[in-house]
Amino acid sequence: MSARLPAWLVNGALWLGAIATLFPLLWMLSVSLMPTGAASSYPPPFLPATLTLAHYRELFAAQHLGRYFLNSLIVATGATSLALVFNGMAGYAFAKLRFRGREAIFRLLLAGLLVPAQVTMIPLFGLLKFMGLVNSYAGAIVPGVASIFGIFLVRQFALSIPDELLDAARVDGASEWRLFRAVVVPVLAPILVTLGIFVFLATWNDFMWPLIVLSDRDMQTLPVALASLSREHVQDSELMMAGAVITVLPVLLLFLVTQRFYLRGIMAGSLKG
Repeated sequence: MSARLPAWLVNGALWLGAIATLFPLLWMLSVSLMPTGAASSYPPPFLPATLTLAHYRELFAAQHLGRYFLNSLIVATGATSLALVFNGMAGYAFAKLRFRGREAIFRLLLAGLLVPAQVTMIPLFGLLKFMGLVNSYAGAIVPGVASIFGIFLVRQFALSIPDELLDAARVDGASEWRLFRAVVVPVLAPILVTLGIFVFLATWNDFMWPLIVLSDRDMQTLPVALASLSREHVQDSELMMAGAVITVLPVLLLFLVTQRFYLRGIMAGSLKG
């Protein structure tokens, strides 16, 4: 019995942690289904006495949240797709291709991780304004296309690819592009899925950059639109919770669907990197 006691303590602590993590999400969902004002009563009910979808209907019909949802989907999907292409190629190049200054350039990139992202927003905005990309989907997507962290993550995983495998493909006459597409990408699949989840979550939840670069209200993303909506409906907790559910649900479903690949990428990266 004494030998099993630590296991019971660990499992109990894990269950408590899971409950503490899930409780705010369940409370958010419950409040979003309550009639207006129900969550403001004392003591606040945990479960709605009457279920209603009126707040969701208002968000999509009166507040045009569907448009903002589509904007977030376009920006997050575009940034994720391009990030996988550019970070995948750059990470593989730094890991397996020989070119002058490779190590120096990589060390310089790593030094860039020390620079806070907020510091680069002003020069980045100036550059995008010069390129005519302000107040466009491209302007919101470009900053997430290539990241130092993404290149580093892919490079560390790509270092585990045997050189013999690449040399055998070259001997068989494969071009570098075909080698990357047919041999490298399948090997990098777990870490690319992991990187894709990171990029999608970061872009979907980003508030500051879309607020800066997208001035047109019709192009706002969900976090910016909800912040604007909260100023108009600051007392309507149920409406705000419904908006929060719509914002959180896609990324939660994405994580649940890709959880197996995500964990495989994390474990493989920790073992091979």
